[in-house]
Amino acid sequence: MNTETSPHCPLCSHNEPVPFHKDSVREYLHCSVCDLVFAHPDSYLTRDEEYKRYEFHENNVEDPHYRHFLQKMSEPMLNRVAANSNGLDFGSGPGPLLKLMFEEQGHTMSHYDSFYTPGQEVFKEKYAFITATEVVEHLHKPLVELDRLWSCLHSGGYLGIMTSLRVPNLNFSKWHYIKDETHVVFFAPQTLAWLATRWNAAIEIIGDSVVIFQKASQE
Repeated sequence: MNTETSPHCPLCSHNEPVPFHKDSVREYLHCSVCDLVFAHPDSYLTRDEEYKRYEFHENNVEDPHYRHFLQKMSEPMLNRVAANSNGLDFGSGPGPLLKLMFEEQGHTMSHYDSFYTPGQEVFKEKYAFITATEVVEHLHKPLVELDRLWSCLHSGGYLGIMTSLRVPNLNFSKWHYIKDETHVVFFAPQTLAWLATRWNAAIEIIGDSVVIFQKASQE
């Protein structure tokens, strides 16, 4: 790993991140502007290596435990969106259960995954709501992807993100989230606040893993 080169923050592009933590596998840096912690890019897996890791995930659409897990996102979003809305599930994986859960409630939903359903046509549409569940922590270019999702929302629309947050008093060195080498960016509540300011968005953080942004009605 070339640690002599200090990379820019992949979210806000601040050019002076500082060392945050180092283990036997990776070095992590912290951005003082947006409060993002990120793995040094020299440690990123190749796309083929990432895909092999994802193939070990067991996200079965028939699994009631997986459905219960996704309810952390579906329930707060269903409480906000109007009936018969159109949505997009970003990072749906090989089994788009969240799409099915929203369709069961009368909504229409497209889905996208860079490995399993990579069609770019979904980004030419506008949506009343977008979900990104357990995917943003994998993004090598999080601002590019998140800004693209934001641009796909109708005025007044909702973007829901689910990712384990780097909350105060967290023991980062023992955190299960950093054990997965496909996880490269780690959001704190203040990171989400930075995004809300960038987008002029309303924001609600639910627990330690779900955030709902709402786009201003006049946009």
